[in-house]
Amino acid sequence: MRTPKFPILDDHIHIDPRNGKGIEAAKEFKRTGGTHLCLVTKPSWSLGIHPTKGADFKGVFDETMEIAHKIQKETGVFTYTLLGVHPAEITVLSERMTPEKAAEIMMDGLSLAAGYVREGYAIGLKSGRPHYEVSEKLAVLSNQILNHAFTLAADETCSIQVHAESGPCEDMVEMAKNAGLNHRKVIKHFATPKTPLSASLIAKHESIPDLCRQKRLFTMESDYMDENNRPGAVIGPKSVPRFTLRYLEQELITLDDVHRIHEEAPEKFYGIQITL
Repeated sequence: MRTPKFPILDDHIHIDPRNGKGIEAAKEFKRTGGTHLCLVTKPSWSLGIHPTKGADFKGVFDETMEIAHKIQKETGVFTYTLLGVHPAEITVLSERMTPEKAAEIMMDGLSLAAGYVREGYAIGLKSGRPHYEVSEKLAVLSNQILNHAFTLAADETCSIQVHAESGPCEDMVEMAKNAGLNHRKVIKHFATPKTPLSASLIAKHESIPDLCRQKRLFTMESDYMDENNRPGAVIGPKSVPRFTLRYLEQELITLDDVHRIHEEAPEKFYGIQITL
């Protein structure tokens, strides 16, 4: 295997030994040129956990940490974790308890995740709001949960990735400000170029070459789910390295652009140092 010439980071990926390829997906990422991963927590139910209290999310976070450690040990891929509570949890939890109780559990879970950041086990939080239509009550509660997550991120001076509806999510700028959080520390996962938040773009996004010409700061992601019943969803684990190298070979982006996407942007977004 050739030594990589520059870092390539996937800013949002799931590796799931229970339901998918597991470590093999990380190996595929490395074989195609990938060097760094941001491993994001999956919903609790995908790990066989059904929370009745916030502390139950400890199982989700600990398993995510174990997977990250195993990836780095077995593949050498630098692996960072983003821990939190998937916004769709409110819909699932509300099937067996009141929405208010579901929101309380989710906020307690996020507070627990903030402890992992405080102890240096994670580089940031994950939260958001449902990307699908929900009742007005769930929408209001989801924004309360997100406000709580922003406050935690401000308290821990860390970044937060948000999973939310398509579009710019402009209202999150004011939400972050009210929580004492710089909106540039809010990374919109599966972003659109028009977002005022920091953007993580799906690797095949057609705007990437144009945004590079504009010297825009953004990261790239696969949002790979690693589920055997949904192979390649959203796009595969090889995608970020492959698209990066393809854009470079086709001269749609430059080497400076590669360094901006895969080094400068994550360093500014998360306060980490990207090295080989």
